[in-house]
Amino acid sequence: MLSAFEVLFEADVPSYALPEKLGRLYGPLGFVDRVVYSNFVSSVDGVVTLGSGVSAGSVISGKNPADRFLMGLLRACADAVVIGVGTLRATPGHLWTPAHVFPDFATEFAALRSKLGRSPEPRLVILSNRGELDFDHPALKGALILTTKDGAERCSGRVPHTCEVISLGKGKSVNIKRAFAELTRLGYQVVLSEGGPHVIGELIKAELLDEMFLTLSPVLAGRNKERRLGMVEGAELLPKVPVWSRLLSARRQADFLFLRYGLPRPSS
Repeated sequence: MLSAFEVLFEADVPSYALPEKLGRLYGPLGFVDRVVYSNFVSSVDGVVTLGSGVSAGSVISGKNPADRFLMGLLRACADAVVIGVGTLRATPGHLWTPAHVFPDFATEFAALRSKLGRSPEPRLVILSNRGELDFDHPALKGALILTTKDGAERCSGRVPHTCEVISLGKGKSVNIKRAFAELTRLGYQVVLSEGGPHVIGELIKAELLDEMFLTLSPVLAGRNKERRLGMVEGAELLPKVPVWSRLLSARRQADFLFLRYGLPRPSS
């Protein structure tokens, strides 16, 4: 039985009218009308990935129930969940829905989405430079793929008919600003990124990421021969361009810490 999170700190942030059972477990949670937020679990020594083809999150968290509950809750708040193609490959049977990751609260997650005026499930958005996907992945049904012109051609006729593919133009890679502008155009205002460190790096460089949720697992991962990444990849910030975040909340479940940070608003 999942016990209530211990609230260690809570800043003055928006608060949704959560269904009673969700609010009793987690406490207050809410977002401004337009927001991009991320969710990661990290080892104490800062590792968030464990090599290609490995679903690192469940290994690093040890499938901790509180971490999985929060993952479901954050998905339940979102219009869309954005991932990179690497995340899709690493989790071949996964569905990016609240109930998939924490089915015990499926009813409460659905009630929250209804209260917020959301669709029954958040839209899965996949960022892919070349359109090289596992076309049999069950999550593609109903997904939106944002890719390049070449990637869209590669996807043509191979994705499920319920999957939408949008070309963002020529070039070797997806422009993150253009991708998120497209999501805004489509009406997705509250967007959760579950993409890996490269996606987060792009979001930070583009000044698109507003908030970060970080579960700190008490495990030590270590590093040796295998390349193991931290939360941000492809964006070298310190010492020249530090990005100082602000603590918005801190919660505890046994030896796990659940942190929420706000990032600086985009420069004019």
